[in-house]
Amino acid sequence: MYAALIIPITMLIIITVGLAQRQPIFSIFAEGAKEGLHTMYSIAPSLVGLITAIGMFKASGVLDCLTSLLSPVTDLAGIPEQVTPLFFLKPISGSGSLAILNNIINENGADSIVTKIASVMTGSTETTFYCIAVYYGSVGISKTGCTVPCALVGDFVGMMTAIILTAHFG
Repeated sequence: MYAALIIPITMLIIITVGLAQRQPIFSIFAEGAKEGLHTMYSIAPSLVGLITAIGMFKASGVLDCLTSLLSPVTDLAGIPEQVTPLFFLKPISGSGSLAILNNIINENGADSIVTKIASVMTGSTETTFYCIAVYYGSVGISKTGCTVPCALVGDFVGMMTAIILTAHFG
């Protein structure tokens, strides 16, 4: 019940403070909306490219090929085969990785070790390329430098830690 009141109360506080300080509330709101549209316009090309690449990646069957190709290594490392697609899709697509997580839950049950590992992996990593496209695109940065490799190393460490700790304590 309280959660439903957070946004109306916040808006009421903002309006009350604005009126108390004799600020042109609607003009400030309109300026913020204008800046939001400008930001959306500046990141749109990056997002369109990323969404197109995700669709092509999923439809092409590359994900299944990579999973099969790496199965000897993942089996040796004790990584369940069902979670291997998360390694590739989570840094690219949050919705795609949630679809894989949903399939894992449906196939293995909510209390299985595979589902627990996949859930912790999903929560322990970031949609790296989406974040870079949005945040760097919004400020006009086109060269990411070391951001992508460092972020992917962070994702890998998060995934491996999720596997090890969940398998050990889960």
